[in-house]
Amino acid sequence: MGAEEKSIAIVGGGASGLAAAIGAVWAWRAQGNDPAALTVRVFEADERVGRSILATGNGRCNFSNARPTADRYHNGSFMMEALRQLDERSADIPPLAQHDFAADRTPVMRFFSSLGLAWREDEEGRLWPLTNKASSVLDVLRNCCAANGVEERCGCRVVKLVPPNGDTGRFTLYLEDGRLERADAVILAVGHHGVAQLLPEGVVVLPYQPVLGPLAVKERWVRKLENIRVRCGLALQRNGAETAREVGELQFRKYGISGICVFNLSRHANPGDIIAIDFLPETAEAECVGFLRERLRQLEGSLGEVPNWGRFLDGLLLPRVAEVLLDAAGINSDQVVFPEDFPRFAPLLKALPLTVAGIADKNQCQVCRGGIPVTEVDPSTMQLRRQPGLFATGEALDIDADCGGYNLTAAWTTALLAGISAVSRILGE
Repeated sequence: MGAEEKSIAIVGGGASGLAAAIGAVWAWRAQGNDPAALTVRVFEADERVGRSILATGNGRCNFSNARPTADRYHNGSFMMEALRQLDERSADIPPLAQHDFAADRTPVMRFFSSLGLAWREDEEGRLWPLTNKASSVLDVLRNCCAANGVEERCGCRVVKLVPPNGDTGRFTLYLEDGRLERADAVILAVGHHGVAQLLPEGVVVLPYQPVLGPLAVKERWVRKLENIRVRCGLALQRNGAETAREVGELQFRKYGISGICVFNLSRHANPGDIIAIDFLPETAEAECVGFLRERLRQLEGSLGEVPNWGRFLDGLLLPRVAEVLLDAAGINSDQVVFPEDFPRFAPLLKALPLTVAGIADKNQCQVCRGGIPVTEVDPSTMQLRRQPGLFATGEALDIDADCGGYNLTAAWTTALLAGISAVSRILGE
C-alpha cells in the first residue's frame, strides 16, 4: 500500500477531534510528505463541528491553563506524562517547536500561538481569548483544518468500528446511514455518548459519572438564601477528616449550593459528606473569637452603646446569611451582644455545616468521570494497548479536572499526541 493511500479517521468533531486532525496534518508535513497523500476526515454526528467549544465558559472559553499540575487531575500522573511526551515531541513539529515563550510555557500555548489566537492570562493561570469569545477559539481551529485539507463530515454518526485483519489491513467504520468508510488509523474523540460501542472486545469502559457541577444538600435552610452569593472557604469532610478545600464564590440555591468552588469539590464529594462553610477564610479559627471581641469593642466606640446582634453583624454578613447563622446558634437578632456568646457563634461563622446529598443537576455538570481506563492507553501516544492503530483522546479517557481550563488542556494535549502518533503509526515508525 503506497503512502498516497494513507488515511486517518477521527470520530468526533469537538475540541479534541479538531486538535487531533491538526496534529496529524502537521506531523505528516513535518516528515516531508506530500500533503495530498494523507486524507484526514472528522466524523461528527452533529450538523456542525465544535459546538461544545462555543458553550465553554459561558461562551468565553477558558481554553487552557498555563500551570497544569497533577493534583488538579483525576489520573494526574497519566496526564503529566502525556504533557511531558507532547513537549518532547513538539521539537519535531515545526509549528509546535516555535519558541515564542519562556521555557515554562506549555505546548498547548505554543499550539494556539501557531494558530494565531491572541489571549490573556489571569492571576490563576487561566487563559482566555483576547476577544472574550469562544468563537475565536473555534475559528482558528477550523481555519487550520480547512487550510490543511481536513474533511469535515458533519451529520455522520459512526455506529460501529471493525479493526483490521492483521497488521496491514484497514479499519472499517460503519455509519448510521449504512455507508462504510476505511482508514489506516482511527482516533476516538467522542465522549460518553457511544464510545463503548466503538472499542475492541475486551476493553471495558468505566461507568460515566457527571462531576464538576452543583451539589444538593439535605439542610432545608438553604432555601432562605436562594441566589445569594458569598465569598467563602469550603472544607469537604468525611468521617471527621478534611479531604479537600476550596476558596471562592458560593451561590446558594434552593436545592443546595453552586459556584466554581462547589464544582471543584463535587469531583471529590460523596453523599453523606459534610461541607463546612467558612465565612471568614482569612481569619484563623483560633483567632475568630478574638476577632469578634475586637469588632464589638470598635462598634461600642462608634455607636456609643452595645449593639444588638443584627447591628453587630451588619457589614460583616448579608442580613439573610446572618439570620441563618443566628438561628443555628439559638440567638435572636434583637438580643444585645454579650462576649460570652462568641464561643458558640464563632464555630458556625468558621464552619457552618451542610450535608451532601449528591449532584444536584447532572445537566449542569461540565464533565463526566469514566470512560476508557488510562491503564488501557499508552500515555506517550494515546494508542490503545490492545488495538494498534486505534487512539483515544479527551472525554473518551478517564481523565477529569478542576475548573480553570484544565479539562480543555487535557483535551488538546491528548489529541495532539494522538494525531502525531497516528501518523507515526501509518508510516511504520
